[in-house]
Amino acid sequence: MIVMKFGGSSVESAAAITRVAGIVQERLQQRPVVVVSAMGKTTNRLLEIAANAVASDRTEALRLLADLEKFHIAESPKTAASLIASHFHELIAVVEELAELKEFPAQYVDLISSYGERLSSQIVALTFRQLEMDAVHVDARDVIITDRRHAQAAPLYPRTYARLAAQVKPLAAQQIVVMGGFIGATQDGFTTTLGRGGSDFTAAIVGAGIGAEEIQIWTDVDGMLTCDPRIVPGGHRVKVISFGEAAELAYFGAKVLHPATVVPAMEKNIPVLILNSRNPSSEGTRIVADRVACTNPVKSIACKQDITLVNIVSLRMLMAHGFLRRIFEIFDRYRTPVDVVTTSEVSVSLTIDNTAHLDEICQELGQIAQVAVERDQALICLVGDSIRDTHGVALKIFQSLGDVNVRMISQSASSLNLSLLVASADLKSAVTSLHSNLFATLDTSVFDENVQ
Repeated sequence: MIVMKFGGSSVESAAAITRVAGIVQERLQQRPVVVVSAMGKTTNRLLEIAANAVASDRTEALRLLADLEKFHIAESPKTAASLIASHFHELIAVVEELAELKEFPAQYVDLISSYGERLSSQIVALTFRQLEMDAVHVDARDVIITDRRHAQAAPLYPRTYARLAAQVKPLAAQQIVVMGGFIGATQDGFTTTLGRGGSDFTAAIVGAGIGAEEIQIWTDVDGMLTCDPRIVPGGHRVKVISFGEAAELAYFGAKVLHPATVVPAMEKNIPVLILNSRNPSSEGTRIVADRVACTNPVKSIACKQDITLVNIVSLRMLMAHGFLRRIFEIFDRYRTPVDVVTTSEVSVSLTIDNTAHLDEICQELGQIAQVAVERDQALICLVGDSIRDTHGVALKIFQSLGDVNVRMISQSASSLNLSLLVASADLKSAVTSLHSNLFATLDTSVFDENVQ
């Protein structure tokens, strides 16, 4: 069995879904379980509708909802009409409730967000059947069991794996199972979501639960590239990469993979493939458990923008213990993750990408230290498990940067990632130069020489 996950751009229209059907049809002997995201930008549109309802603009919310319904009807088989109408009837009731509440509780965020995948998965299953493919729909909320942390729920793995093994695996032996990604439910049936981009995560969970041979993530690019094409075009396809490297790239900005995806796959040693639904002949990127030897010390450059640097200095903490604990307790209280940290005995510099509670954090930090904040920064993350073994790589990196001012440097404990903080204005020139020098020659066993 295999798991095939198709993202929003892969199921954005009737034509796209038909293309997906052809891809699945070619792999029927591998007994595919298909996991799909919401169609196109449906989740964003649902959240916009909810925001209008909460802001008391009920008329606009209902107008946008009607437009979204028309979109789904236009891109679906005629047999889906009553199904779509039923879902949007429920959505109207949710919008009315939000208009009365005038607030957007987390459980409602999950509820309204879930409709995108609930609709797309049933539409895809109906389309498959219309094309004479033996497909059955499974509501992901029946098998992905989570905790109660709405909008960022965590799977309860033993229960989830038991449900998947009992319900999905037997069906998949006979039919094409189609499920929505991103969504789950608590043990008492309340709808939850796994966080934005969580359909990749769902695919990995399903793959681990049914003991899949591989997990395929179908998107709209040919796999992982040696640099972010939104920053610098001209990257090379990475043919193969390790779980550890892929996880670093995903966390630090590579949009083709959700950071949590590799965890269930890694634990069960299931290869993950990144493939292109618009170019299915491409071999994509294969993510494996073993270290991937490479003559290039860096396999890819990831970027993370809209970063804020927080510098914390306290001479009073010289020779005193507990300084770091006090700092990170403050960030923990405000549920603000820290990306990169560098420290000395009396100073700490760290980066965050969520500034929602920055004022409160700085106020508390100010009671124990001097605090300075620098906004409009960007992280450049050089990822490769040969970094630790390659002499002179740091020299080559800093020579490439030329006059670019590096505000912070950090190497991860795993030695897979060397991170550099630069001003956002310097990001493009820095990445262009780094990519040109680090990939001037290519290990063709790891990289595709064809420029994307």
